[in-house]
Amino acid sequence: MTQTLDRPHLPAEARPLRMGIGTAASATPTLPGTAVRSPLRHVLTDDVADTTSWAPLDDVPAAGEAAADDAGTAPGTERAEGPASATAQVAAPSSSAPAGSARRSDALAAEGGPVARHPLTAHLTDEDIAEIGRELDAIQESVLATRGARDAAYIRRVIRLQRGLEVGGRVCLLNAKHPAAWLAGTTMLTVGKIIENMEIGHNVLHGQWDWMRDPDIHSTTWEWDFVTPSSAWQNTHNDAHHRWTNVSGKDHDLGYNVLRMDPSEPWEPRHLLNPVINGILAPFFEWGIAIYDLELAQVQSGEKPKEALWRDLRSVGVKAARQLAKDTVATPLMAQALTGSGVAAWAGTTTANFVRNIWAHAVIFCGHFPDGVETFSEEMAAGETRGHWYVRQMLGSANISGSPLMHFMTGNLSHQIEHHLFPDLPSNRYAEVAVQVQDVCRRYGLPYNTGPLLTQVSSAWKKVCRLALP
Repeated sequence: MTQTLDRPHLPAEARPLRMGIGTAASATPTLPGTAVRSPLRHVLTDDVADTTSWAPLDDVPAAGEAAADDAGTAPGTERAEGPASATAQVAAPSSSAPAGSARRSDALAAEGGPVARHPLTAHLTDEDIAEIGRELDAIQESVLATRGARDAAYIRRVIRLQRGLEVGGRVCLLNAKHPAAWLAGTTMLTVGKIIENMEIGHNVLHGQWDWMRDPDIHSTTWEWDFVTPSSAWQNTHNDAHHRWTNVSGKDHDLGYNVLRMDPSEPWEPRHLLNPVINGILAPFFEWGIAIYDLELAQVQSGEKPKEALWRDLRSVGVKAARQLAKDTVATPLMAQALTGSGVAAWAGTTTANFVRNIWAHAVIFCGHFPDGVETFSEEMAAGETRGHWYVRQMLGSANISGSPLMHFMTGNLSHQIEHHLFPDLPSNRYAEVAVQVQDVCRRYGLPYNTGPLLTQVSSAWKKVCRLALP
């Protein structure tokens, strides 16, 4: 049997390429224990495309060309032969992948430029911007040409590390009434949750590791440790935010429909609560994103059918129940039964979720809202070529400078500029790409917004407070 996973409410022609998934009890997953969206193990059929992120590339590989065979998959990580591959051949997808992919080059102009130009690009001609596009394409292609065993080994090491931290943390919390066990357990669980959300979940769901053809590390099968379902987040984030980064009226991540984060947005008295709302949003970030992903504003405007809302509400309800059962019921109950540490264990899992949410909130705000991050009118995006789209990503994002450990703990979203340029390149390659992107900005007279974590956090919060006022 084969199942095709759809995105919420998007018309068929606007959906990214979908993946046909055949199920087989005999298939052996590469990494047992990896969270997937179905209890059944998956086998990827050969005729499915890999990316789920919006990126403006003209050439979409033919079916099956993205298999890891030519990408240098790590030894021992090839797709299973025998029963698994036999099932893949039999389980043909219910429908062929639609023409054009999430990399929708048809949404961009072939030449020319947008209806209106951003002031920071006034010194550049359309040919200058076209050359920027060609240079950035070459940077991306250089990574794709060398992507392989080293990268595959990296993500598998990260997943093993994360699983070990989570299991170790929960084991320690079983005896959480002892302060040392509580501190060790809470710390390990917090770090494990941060790594799962930032370096694994976010990046896997972007399709960064789809080229490996590993059914357990794939954008269509991964379900992350966050309240919002993966498919709902991919809709609002991959499909909408990355296409329309910081375009007022198009990118609803620009304030998440509750904050005024663009000076062009008319001021209303409710915006006085900007700092209060943001302060509440930080520790409850996963719940705020789950509500945002329901797209209530689009339902109110009639853009999203109410039937789709009810379907999404059911999905969020199921996911939230599982998250709460894991962190607020199962671990505390087991701790209470074994050592009488139920309340302390609950405090540990709750603290881990709060700290993870605050960290994720800080990283996301540092990448999108510090001073110097530009916003754009719809006219500035209308008629964009690939080069203009690239330039908008660079002007509409900000990086965080710091140590390799800091970059890792942000999921390499400290390289937000590079992530917006190349959303489905492996995250472990962003550091090497950043040097080249910064050089492009320098040579073409474009700003490259980067700064230490505390500087960027402070700048984002200052904007939150400043835009609370008329």
